[in-house]
Amino acid sequence: MTPRTKEQNEQIRNLRMSQILKAAADVYLERGQQMEIRDVAAEAGLGYGTVYHYYKNKMDLLYDLMLQAMSRAEEILLSAALAAGQPAASAAVSAGPSAEPGRGRYADARAARPAAANGTGPPQRALAVKLLQAWAEDHAFYLACRLGGEQFRPLPEAQAEPLAAAFREQVLRPLAAILGALPAADPQAPADGGESGRRAEWLLAALTGCALAPLRRGTLRDEAAQIAAFLF
Repeated sequence: MTPRTKEQNEQIRNLRMSQILKAAADVYLERGQQMEIRDVAAEAGLGYGTVYHYYKNKMDLLYDLMLQAMSRAEEILLSAALAAGQPAASAAVSAGPSAEPGRGRYADARAARPAAANGTGPPQRALAVKLLQAWAEDHAFYLACRLGGEQFRPLPEAQAEPLAAAFREQVLRPLAAILGALPAADPQAPADGGESGRRAEWLLAALTGCALAPLRRGTLRDEAAQIAAFLF
């Protein structure tokens, strides 16, 4: 038998990692902290030893799952901003998460916001629908948003702290910028960075809470518009 090339080994490794991480997201969604490596192996259709080769314990697996999920945040949030029909909102995401909400390019995006949303319903509703639909396809990103609201307390402190920092930079700040660029539900409300940050935290808390049951049932995509209409 011809030995595999380095490229073939890397392809197999990437495939295995993808299988393991997807299975871990599905298992954690159902079992939470009761998740075990053997559960992930069974869900992925792999041997226990195969999963253990990549992850020695479930906390390291969960940590990697969260980091990789948040690395997809910019693309997901940009798509959500565009769904809200607000060019200023998508510009806010493109400005990058390192900017401070309420300052610099974030402030420019907010100043450029239109007086009314395109399409029907509040723009926040379209944003919520897009986030819910993204979670229906990407369970790991849902878990990152949910656990991020809890400061990743299920994980050890040494892992929770860097994850919480990444969550603030890659999820909360861009989402706050999007919300700051959308017309507020109350036109008289102050459009400061702190207010947008609180709205981002509230939106994620409300959506993750409402999404859990339909996500487990596999009906979240179909129910996304109803959930968003209920909240907005």
